[in-house]
Amino acid sequence: MEFLLFTFVGVVHLLSLSSGKPIYKNDISRRTFQEIREEIASYGDVAKAIIDLAVYGKAQNRSYERLALLVDTVGPRPSGSRSLEKAIQIMYQNLREDGLENVHLEPVKIPHWERGEESAVMLEPRIHRMAILGLGSSIGTPPEGITAEVLVVTSFEELQRRAPEARGKIVVYNQPYVNYSTTVQYRVQGAVEAAKVGALASLIRSVASFSIYSPHTGIQEYQDGVPKIPTACITVEDAEMMSRMASRGNRIVIQLKMGAKNYPDADSFNTVAEIIGSKYPEQVVLVSGHLDSWDVGQGAMDDGGGAFISWEALSLIKDLGLRPKRTLRLVLWTAEEQGGVGAFQYYLLHQANISNYSLVMESDLGTFLPSGLQFTGSDKARAIVEEVMHLLQPVNVTRVFRAGEGTDINFWIQAGVPVGIVR
Repeated sequence: MEFLLFTFVGVVHLLSLSSGKPIYKNDISRRTFQEIREEIASYGDVAKAIIDLAVYGKAQNRSYERLALLVDTVGPRPSGSRSLEKAIQIMYQNLREDGLENVHLEPVKIPHWERGEESAVMLEPRIHRMAILGLGSSIGTPPEGITAEVLVVTSFEELQRRAPEARGKIVVYNQPYVNYSTTVQYRVQGAVEAAKVGALASLIRSVASFSIYSPHTGIQEYQDGVPKIPTACITVEDAEMMSRMASRGNRIVIQLKMGAKNYPDADSFNTVAEIIGSKYPEQVVLVSGHLDSWDVGQGAMDDGGGAFISWEALSLIKDLGLRPKRTLRLVLWTAEEQGGVGAFQYYLLHQANISNYSLVMESDLGTFLPSGLQFTGSDKARAIVEEVMHLLQPVNVTRVFRAGEGTDINFWIQAGVPVGIVR
């Protein structure tokens, strides 16, 4: 079933672009909405051909097999690693062999962080070895580690109320999970807020709605003028357990050891390929995903799947001999997990031509069964996208949600370019 999901999302990418009309430029302003709607509807046969090729034809299972080969061969692809650069070179060659146009690499400087050996052992009220994962860019502990009493809090507000208790301790956040965008602030800002009140380290309950004793890593950010302290994620189970212990008045002591190191920025690349437009080649519709991953998994879901279905969108068009009116550009970002580093440098390089970008798309919400497209843009643009999405009725992926955003494309949102996120 998974190969169908990969391909369906690739189709969503493709059909959102296939009408060959700009979202807000040129002839759109000179035509009525009814004329635009009729033209979009006329692409029904093209949409059906794409769906048939992706779901039933020779492209069936292709993006899944391509992804499996890369992650099995290369494995994890953390920022600054040799494995990430190996993956970029493999993808560069793959895109050339696929017959895509203007395949090239755009240089980027990216962070290089390595976690090293790490451990957390509860010493009181009992001995318990805890599963942890250091957070990206965290500093390490001294070689002997940090041994300190724990202060458990459920929010930043509670931390502020109990600030005098935090000095010299390890702050453990047992924040409730609300949703990812709300709860992730504890992972990103937890170390800074703990350091402001004099804590020696911070441990954050993994930002997850479900756990099987599985810690989650991710990026965290230090702040100028605030001491840097080691920080890691612990499991939901351990955070809940320490919260119960603290509520009973137990004294909790943890020994934390982290060998994390930050190295000078490394050389890397954003990977680019195109199908050049037939009528307006200077105008661009961009589809994207990121090639980098964290070091504790293969990065198949985050974001190998998104990268490969974005590639599949171009492959499907090429296989059918279609030539869009505007240039369809694939970008495989580097160092997204460090805060969209590769995408931001791409934006700086290309912002002078921002008026030529008709639509920017990203897939980075996981490769689950798609239900539609999250979109950010004007009401007129939304109306056009809704008409385009009707073409996906055969696979029942037609909804247009609001609040499309993503780490790699938020720069474009702020500049007023319409964006779409596969959901």
